[in-house]
Amino acid sequence: MRQMVAIHRFRVAVGVCALIFTTALFTSITATQRVAPPGDPLPGLTVAEFEAFRLGLDDFLEVESAEEGLGPAFNGPSCAACHNVPAIGGMSPIAEVRAAKRGPAGEFVALDSSGETLFHLFSIPNHGCQPVIPDDATVIARRIPIPLFGAGLVEAIPDETILALEDPFDRNRDGVSGRAAIVRDLGTGATRVGRFGWKAQHATLLTFGADAYRNEMGITNEIFPLELAIGISSAQMRRCDPIPDPEDRRDPRTRLRGIDNFESFMRLLAPVAKLAGSTNIADVAAGEVAFHAAGCAVCHVPVLMTGPSVNPLFDRKLVPLFSDLLLHDVGTGDGIVQASAQAGEIRTPALWGLRLRRPFLHDGSAATIDEAVRRHAGEALLARRGVERMTPQAYRQLLAFLKSL
Repeated sequence: MRQMVAIHRFRVAVGVCALIFTTALFTSITATQRVAPPGDPLPGLTVAEFEAFRLGLDDFLEVESAEEGLGPAFNGPSCAACHNVPAIGGMSPIAEVRAAKRGPAGEFVALDSSGETLFHLFSIPNHGCQPVIPDDATVIARRIPIPLFGAGLVEAIPDETILALEDPFDRNRDGVSGRAAIVRDLGTGATRVGRFGWKAQHATLLTFGADAYRNEMGITNEIFPLELAIGISSAQMRRCDPIPDPEDRRDPRTRLRGIDNFESFMRLLAPVAKLAGSTNIADVAAGEVAFHAAGCAVCHVPVLMTGPSVNPLFDRKLVPLFSDLLLHDVGTGDGIVQASAQAGEIRTPALWGLRLRRPFLHDGSAATIDEAVRRHAGEALLARRGVERMTPQAYRQLLAFLKSL
């Protein structure tokens, strides 16, 4: 009973925070600047696709219980707990925590043989299964959720398109040496180009959602069948979590797993449209020119394209995400080695929907767009210097452009 009360209070708190957050964001948008609200599905869905989107949204909103497999350690009781600003599928200021060590030569060292780095914020009461970061951890990293708007379009971008943007040896001497994250997709066993997650650690939405179901809610599934709890022995885990794995079972009516429904919701979620009807159109246009002139578009590639598809929703569509989906070291890395990504590397974050986000950077440590821009270093140093050389008017126009996305 106490557990359910705690989860109810958690859900209410999330909802209140999301409402306050969303209201603060939208009060700055004038009546002439309104666009279709985020959280809508892609336009042109069939009846069957809309039903799949609806079922996915229901599962995304569902608050799980311990009897359904929540925990024993978790970061939130639902997907929407961490993806709710400015609408379901967005982001939130809630940060997950990861930890590791540095070896004698400064190399990355995981804390146990699993190689995992995640430490959960919560656990089921009275079970003694709350993982604790050990005293000898020397790397502590935080990551805020990435918005999921337009994720299906991102998934539909061919691996070859991303690979064509690589320049790992900086052959053109611009200081940028982005590389694709080559990962093994656990859902299919295929080697693919990663594109989801701050470390581009997943190539498909099915695996990305399955990872989050296990990592963030502690609900094991057919792709990630083992509980994650660093420092918790197998014997202790059996006492903490008596529910047989995998805990994500097929619905007897639909024959779909939770991870299938998450995949459908994310795949059919529309991207955030660029702000329309702005009162400072000239500044936005000039700011876009400044964005390119400074070199920002080298990594934040304005538009990619999906490949051929039998589904017209994804067939050769332009995707204005402002990202090359490559790994770069721009001086803001979190010190964690994960999948193909090294400690200092982060996948270029997409800028579409930027105006509806707070805070910024992977760990939420930048309160403003200005602060995030000025934190760029490493491969982004030349671009940052280009920004710093701008006149005050040009910089104001750059910010106007970014705030229109």
